[in-house]
Amino acid sequence: MPLAVGVQVRRTKDIIYCDAGSIDVSMNSQLLIETENGLETGVVVIPEQMIETKSPLRKVVRFFTEEDARQIKENKAHAKKDLPLILDKIEKLGLKMNLSMIEYTFERIKLFIYYTAEERVDFRELLKELGAVLKTRIQMVQIGVRDEVKILGSLGHCGQICCCQRFLKDFTSVTTDMAKDQNLTINPAKISGVCGRLMCCIDYEHSFYTSEGKNYPVAGDEISTANGKGKVTGVNIFKSEVTVQFEDGRVKKISPKEVKK
Repeated sequence: MPLAVGVQVRRTKDIIYCDAGSIDVSMNSQLLIETENGLETGVVVIPEQMIETKSPLRKVVRFFTEEDARQIKENKAHAKKDLPLILDKIEKLGLKMNLSMIEYTFERIKLFIYYTAEERVDFRELLKELGAVLKTRIQMVQIGVRDEVKILGSLGHCGQICCCQRFLKDFTSVTTDMAKDQNLTINPAKISGVCGRLMCCIDYEHSFYTSEGKNYPVAGDEISTANGKGKVTGVNIFKSEVTVQFEDGRVKKISPKEVKK
């Protein structure tokens, strides 16, 4: 197994494994690396270690320099200038897609165009027209709506920067059953993130709810207690409370330990 470091490139945060050679890199080192798309800049997010990979390792060229930073700034300026042209071409061709962002490689020998679309899109005419004007290689990259928010960033319902942009490396599957396990109101407006999908944070506490929930009855259960029989109308795991409506109409909050097995 070869020794390699994981370098995160572009705003999509793709990870490329590289051979650092004699360069002493560490976590968060900013590097210039060789890739199949030419030179690209990235940040070390996985420390040097032995890895299993079928793909050839890319080479670390050098540490990021002030001149490299100026080049990146210039690349962003070019992308900003080219964006209206690309949007105009997409509109005139009537392509059913949403342009998310564009990004040049370090040497501007390739332009990545990221987009979302519900159906397959024929880009042949678009690539032909853009290639004639921009004089560079172009790659269309379809992404999902969750990836779009991860790239562009936004604020969640909590007022914080979305988790996918801050720290999430991979998306997990989030289901309405998870929301039900946590007694959340199944209202799309309340449990969906800015991407329109179920909020990633629903997954964070799910294991706690499922393990702890085994010690509690479920709303609607008929139970017996020292105070008589009743029906469970609510459960609050964090307060260790079970709300019970007894046969005589009384409503009382009790401990789950008071529920007779």
